[in-house]
Amino acid sequence: MPESNTISHLTGLSILAVDDEPDILETIVDVLDGAKVDCAKSYEEALAKLDSKAPTGGTRTHYDLAVLDIMGVEGMALLQQTVGRGIPTVMLTAHALNPQSLKASIVDGALSYLPKEELVNLAEHIDDVLDAIEKNQSPWKRVFSRLGKVFDQSFGSGWELEDPDFWSKYKSPNYGVFYHRPSPKS
Repeated sequence: MPESNTISHLTGLSILAVDDEPDILETIVDVLDGAKVDCAKSYEEALAKLDSKAPTGGTRTHYDLAVLDIMGVEGMALLQQTVGRGIPTVMLTAHALNPQSLKASIVDGALSYLPKEELVNLAEHIDDVLDAIEKNQSPWKRVFSRLGKVFDQSFGSGWELEDPDFWSKYKSPNYGVFYHRPSPKS
């Protein structure tokens, strides 16, 4: 995708990034240039940010997207929190790169799953997820199109055969978990 599309999708977004590794958070801030990235280094700090009140108006701080590490910050528990608040969420992992955590991310409502080795492509990856949401398409089809070879290399050939019905749904161009932001409450 052209750089200008990536910039236009990210510009002005408020993103919560949660990882226990400061260098990963620094990289996220760098690659998501144009977005306002709010960083947390723990589950507790992330929850506090999710529950914090905005300086004006007394409402909760609004995030357009969350990027969560799976392992060091209880990312799967945070995923339930972000999805429950209508925040589109991208899961990020190095140590939990396996079919089970990928499936759990899908089932629990994440819109994407990115190996940390692909972190330099995070802006393009998020742009793709946001584009799918805008077009009411499944972001998972795009994830598998973009990262299928990475998953095959990491998981081994035939990894989808353990649960072919599940995986075929998410790789199909006509299936998807579509994201609909809840209506703002007055």
